[in-house]
Amino acid sequence: MKNLKVNHYPLPQLPLSEIPAWLDSLEEPFHDIDTVNWAAYPYRPTARFRIVATPEGFVLNFSVSEASVAAVAEGDGGKVWEDSCVEFFSSPADDGFYYNVECNCVGTVLVAAGKDRNARTPAPAEVMQQIQRWASLGRENFSERIGQTDWQVVLLIPYGVWFLHDIAHVEGRTLRANFYKCGDNLQTPHFLSWNAIDVPQPDFHRPDFFGTLQC
Repeated sequence: MKNLKVNHYPLPQLPLSEIPAWLDSLEEPFHDIDTVNWAAYPYRPTARFRIVATPEGFVLNFSVSEASVAAVAEGDGGKVWEDSCVEFFSSPADDGFYYNVECNCVGTVLVAAGKDRNARTPAPAEVMQQIQRWASLGRENFSERIGQTDWQVVLLIPYGVWFLHDIAHVEGRTLRANFYKCGDNLQTPHFLSWNAIDVPQPDFHRPDFFGTLQC
């Protein structure tokens, strides 16, 4: 099981487009999302993330290079996992609940909560709207573009995104989490994870295979 130490900083008053440079200045490293768990889907695009904590929430920066990109999902709460998608799943408490925060390459998000992949509770629209986003490819939808493409997203995720819990800060907490890169409907579907998942078929909804975040 992988373990990651999450550093804490005050949130700078910067445009989100400048957050990657700010993280560079702090020498915050990227962590690879590079585990191919299922032999039927061997394609491994370059996918990395870095995460820091602030008093208000997490700053999450994904960086991806892949052979095609798409952003078809219509608005927050849509099927972003079918697009060029990065994901952050987390368990903020020891009660069996976990949250999926999924984001496509133009910053459209999906958030839901539950104890397994079935009967999940979608986040209210106002919760998803609290997530600030920047996407290097812009915020407009587009159909699949074939060709090697580099892209980044920055997400400012308030702790209120854990909408079934009342958590105001994470300092001193140990969270369980995993990070993913997928693209179910792309030319080359793929399902990568940060922490390995040992099940027969693609399934990211496996909190039993989460790693840990030491906050």
